[in-house]
Parts: sequence; C-alpha cells; structure tokens
Amino acid sequence: MQDNATIVRRFTEEVITQGDMDLASQFVWEDVVEQVPFPGQGPGLEGLKDVLRGMRGAFPDLVFAIQEQVSEGDKVVSRFEWTGTHRGTFLGVPATGRSVRVWGMVIDRLEKGRIKDTRIIMDIFGLMMQMGVIAPPGE
Repeated sequence: MQDNATIVRRFTEEVITQGDMDLASQFVWEDVVEQVPFPGQGPGLEGLKDVLRGMRGAFPDLVFAIQEQVSEGDKVVSRFEWTGTHRGTFLGVPATGRSVRVWGMVIDRLEKGRIKDTRIIMDIFGLMMQMGVIAPPGE
C-alpha cells in the first residue's frame, strides 16, 4: 500500500500535470470537500475536475511540482510551485501570453488511500501581477 505523500505526489503528476482527469477518481473521493474553493467551483470531484480543466485550458503547458512535503497521520502538507503560459481565460482574465510561476501550499486529508478533503493556499495576488492585471508595487 502506498503512503499518503506518494498518493498526493502521484495525483499531482498524473492528474494535474499530465491532465489525465480519468484517473482523478483513483486519488480523490467523489464527495471530496474543497475547504477554500476557487470562485465558482462546484462541489465534489466534478467541481475539482472542472477547476483543473480550467487551469489546463488557460495554461496548456501547466507543470505542477511539489517542492516539499510533510506527512503525519491522515494529513499531507505539500509546498508547491506551478508554471505555465497564460493562453486562455483564467479567473476572468483573458489570455495574455505571459509565463507565470506561482507558489502555494495544500493540506490534504486522506481516507483509505484517497483525498477526502483539501485546502489550497495559493499566491493569487502574485499570479495577477504576473498576468498584468495588477501593477507591481512602485509602478
């Protein structure tokens, strides 16, 4: 049996980076709860898959990489960074063609080898600056 950190890493690589949404149910429960949902995110696994499809549509070269993890009991904390080129509308922002690098952390709680609830904290402010929506300080 795989440990929880390995399950989260595999979900990140196979579903998020490679974009294989058909594999998502192997890693995430149908009734997964997103504690901090994206604007407009629907409930459960389908809501999560919609968000991931939206990210991949907006950033088709999306690479989501875990930089470090801490795992204890049923929880896994992952510090991540993702990169991509803004080629489609994301969070209401039309494509800019700009490359972005975004950091964040996610806390996943697993039950029986699948993610049951999750909480993502991501540098949306920095993303908006990189996409040119918000001027960097001093400009």
